[in-house]
Amino acid sequence: MPEIDLHTHSTASDGTLSPAELVAAAVAARLKAIALTDHDTVIGLPEACAAGRELDLEVIGGCELSVEFERGSMHLLGLWLPQHPKHLQATLDHLSVLRTARNENIIANLNAYGVDITRAELENITTGGSIGRPHFAQLLVQKGFAINFQDAFMNWLRPGTKGYAPKEKLSPRQTIELLKDEQATVILAHPCTLKLEKDETENVLRELKDFGLDGMEVFYSMHTQAQTNFYANICRKLDLLQSAGSDFHGDNKRGIALGRGKGGMRPSYELVLRMKEARSKLGLQLPLCS
Repeated sequence: MPEIDLHTHSTASDGTLSPAELVAAAVAARLKAIALTDHDTVIGLPEACAAGRELDLEVIGGCELSVEFERGSMHLLGLWLPQHPKHLQATLDHLSVLRTARNENIIANLNAYGVDITRAELENITTGGSIGRPHFAQLLVQKGFAINFQDAFMNWLRPGTKGYAPKEKLSPRQTIELLKDEQATVILAHPCTLKLEKDETENVLRELKDFGLDGMEVFYSMHTQAQTNFYANICRKLDLLQSAGSDFHGDNKRGIALGRGKGGMRPSYELVLRMKEARSKLGLQLPLCS
């Protein structure tokens, strides 16, 4: 069965390949389908869809949203979004305003500690996409304030460090309902970042399913085999769809390959077929893209 990658990022957010380049890279990797899931934006979907049609690759429109969660980090993916989601776009526009304010706070924090970083410099390296912490990390490395991306995040950009500024987020229920308004298939991304014990994970997933969650990213670049097995078992127990994504960002996450993650992933197109079957049972159409 051909392989897939349902969690990727482009220059529309914090990846280093344009949407069209991402599609071409997926074709080179011999994938059958990818989902473009940029952070808080769908601006790259028209370009990705056009490239998918040209190169005969199935492109699934999506996005990734950060949501409130006390313990660790929770992100939700919306898959099979339309290229221009009118209900979602108003919220994305609002999040963009909040993100701009947060970036200004990070700049001010860094400047206060002698790190000379400007908004103009950040805009120069985003190539038209939204500014995120990876862009700050890139400048910190370029200017000699960090050795590499990991050093930049650990010492300047993660919670508790000098440059960090909090991000305003939607609640899980708000986010799921928002994506459901666009008839998206809603997937919990990288559950390992929830930082929960096994029994806690199941309880959280039950609550998210009550809100409308459809599935979970079982196959992920940072999951151990034990974690993959555990999350697959929960999906079977709770009747949730299994998903797979590398979280590819290009050079901003080195060592993560499309469809392969750190090398061990081989997610099957069968996962996409099961999602399509589930959508069909709910009477949901597949937005035209590929």
